[in-house]
Amino acid sequence: MAKEDAVTVNALVRQALVAAQEVMGENGLNAVLRASGLEHFVGNFPPNDLNPSIQASQYARFNAAIEEFYGRGGRGMLKRIGKASFEYGMREQSALLGIAAGAALKLLPERQKIKFILNQVAGALKKTNPQVEAWVDDSGERVAYLESTCAICQGRASQTPVCHLYVGSIGEAVRWATGREHEIIETQCIARGDPHCRFEVGDAKDA
Repeated sequence: MAKEDAVTVNALVRQALVAAQEVMGENGLNAVLRASGLEHFVGNFPPNDLNPSIQASQYARFNAAIEEFYGRGGRGMLKRIGKASFEYGMREQSALLGIAAGAALKLLPERQKIKFILNQVAGALKKTNPQVEAWVDDSGERVAYLESTCAICQGRASQTPVCHLYVGSIGEAVRWATGREHEIIETQCIARGDPHCRFEVGDAKDA
């Protein structure tokens, strides 16, 4: 249910741009921004505030441009950017995420840790942008994070899921909460025609 007037918050886009510069280098980032018609962000990142003032379609173009620019390596690049973006968000907006209770979190079973961090992510997004519709599904074998307003999908159509940056961010969030890497699988994607994007937390990658 992507809308023409959909927006995303400044801080979220800033996080992605800072992370992209860290992963791709300044020249790589600037080339992608120019290729996607977003040259106004070159050397001019959005402010680190929670105003929802950037068009979601711009964020979607940025993601698409990285995938196109780097070809096969684009998906892995976007996952790395997503990971770095969450790390940056932890440093800059940890209060918004409500994750100060790290000690108490350690006492929870792993599934509860996963549910906690995914609910905090969904809550933070909804708190800063009333357009966002995101929630956690705990009814199946795997805990899943869902969003029906995914900015990455805005105006895009694909036969395969496109939210690789989101996969990286969710993976890093789960790693932070559990202390272990988990496989994150996007089983549904708005860009593919699904009603929402669905990210399932799979098995831990290490013992």
